[in-house]
Amino acid sequence: MAYSLTLAAISFFLAVGWGPTLIRLLKRYRIGQTIRIEGPVEHQSKMGTPTMGGLMIIGPVVAITLVANLVQILSSTAFGQSVLATFGIARQAFAGRSLIVPLFAMAAYGIFGAVDDYLSVRGGPGRRGLLAREQLPVQIGIAGIIAGVLYFGPPHLDSVALPGVREKIDIGLLWLPLAIVIIVGFANAVNMTDGLDGLAGTCSAVAFAAYGIIAFLQGQGWLATFCFTVVGAVLAFLWFNAYPADMFMGGTGSVALGGTLGTVALMTGQWLLLPLVGIIFVAEAGAVILQVAYFKRTGGKRLFKMSPLHNHFVLTGWSEMHITQRFWLIGIIGAMFGVALALL
Repeated sequence: MAYSLTLAAISFFLAVGWGPTLIRLLKRYRIGQTIRIEGPVEHQSKMGTPTMGGLMIIGPVVAITLVANLVQILSSTAFGQSVLATFGIARQAFAGRSLIVPLFAMAAYGIFGAVDDYLSVRGGPGRRGLLAREQLPVQIGIAGIIAGVLYFGPPHLDSVALPGVREKIDIGLLWLPLAIVIIVGFANAVNMTDGLDGLAGTCSAVAFAAYGIIAFLQGQGWLATFCFTVVGAVLAFLWFNAYPADMFMGGTGSVALGGTLGTVALMTGQWLLLPLVGIIFVAEAGAVILQVAYFKRTGGKRLFKMSPLHNHFVLTGWSEMHITQRFWLIGIIGAMFGVALALL
């Protein structure tokens, strides 16, 4: 855990260090946030704020994870083992091949989100990024690759953990479609949550910290290290995303974080706890689903003033800070309960 937290701190300082440079680059190339006209009036002031800030998160995580894999290779030699022992680092802290899976999830969904962000701001008149029918096949394809590697490659994953049950329950091939739904679902849920300054970032940091603790308690030190590396980078992003935000993460960050969170949950086997650990993401996505279903069922009536859920509270008169801070508190409580249930 000491090693994991150290890398989290390194990740934070790396990300904070290049944050101002990234903001200047985004402003130079006019990569600014577009705001829906039909959205809350309060959001119109955010127009033009640099987006694609997820690059600030992905960069340090990729760099540190790749270095960790190089150390894994080094540790296979006698000289390398003596060097690591000098610094008190156990070889078990690394699992190069397994670290590649969540790293691939973050990089692949990050690239996908970056393309969508770029098209949103530079795709021409009337263009708002990739259409839903263009997004879903790509998201499912990436999730399919991740699920396939986890299912068919070592370690073979096809089980689910139940609170209070000592042994995990094997569910066979059913695990594959469920894994794809979880990864794609959370990639979009975190993206929907990214609408208020600091909201998606803080909730993501809390969720990754919770799964980092779960992974550590399971003896998966390498996965815990990855989770806390992500936490460090997200906290650095929040340095610039705190209200009033100097930068937004965009789909580059939100889709990447959501897809990676789903992947990490699957790798711990505690994916049934994900709706609790990521309770805010579930609430935000659930509000969108209910809004659409109710609108169609009633011929045009609305269940919420506007979805996702945070927009509903904006229109009821809550301030942005009140919404984000109360959502943070709910997210922290949900994560605490999730970790507690994982210990049963």
